[in-house]
Amino acid sequence: MGQNINIKNKNLIKIPENIQVICCTKTNLIFFKGSLTTKTLKPTIKVFHIENFIFVSKLPINKISKNTLKNLSQLQGTVLAQIKLILIEISNTLYKKLILIGVGYRTFMTENLMNQITLKLGYSHLIYHKIPLFLNTYSVKNTKLFIFGVTSYNSLTQTSASIRQCKVPEPYKGKGILYHQENIILKKGKKI
Repeated sequence: MGQNINIKNKNLIKIPENIQVICCTKTNLIFFKGSLTTKTLKPTIKVFHIENFIFVSKLPINKISKNTLKNLSQLQGTVLAQIKLILIEISNTLYKKLILIGVGYRTFMTENLMNQITLKLGYSHLIYHKIPLFLNTYSVKNTKLFIFGVTSYNSLTQTSASIRQCKVPEPYKGKGILYHQENIILKKGKKI
């Protein structure tokens, strides 16, 4: 390593047994290989692979300005969070569960196209929503929709949020598309 580095437990990440990590110090590229997929990360600060641990330091790769030097601890926390998320993504199948609440609200799988769902949400027309190829959908009782796949967490949440935008839950009766275990605080109606 060459420089004296103060190692703290909060800057260390233990590598699980079923995941391989390869760090290239020249290009500062980290390669993760899990049971489901492989991913790479190129952080802007130095990352070291020490036995079964990954250490994220505050040492920058290139010369940086004084303003950026002040934010190195925030950058260190961001890189730590990215590495932890990648370790989860490459070893687990991620999923989101959406629940349709309302009279006649249904979801249907389009038979001709595998990556498209049809939503009936109380409008005078059906809504067709395209699902990315790397994600899969499954519908239970036509009111519960599971979106799952081996992908990044950001793309999964973005897809589920775009489906939810088709009918955001309204605050008086709570009808709409909700996430699993989402609580909506209902407003009181007008009193006569």
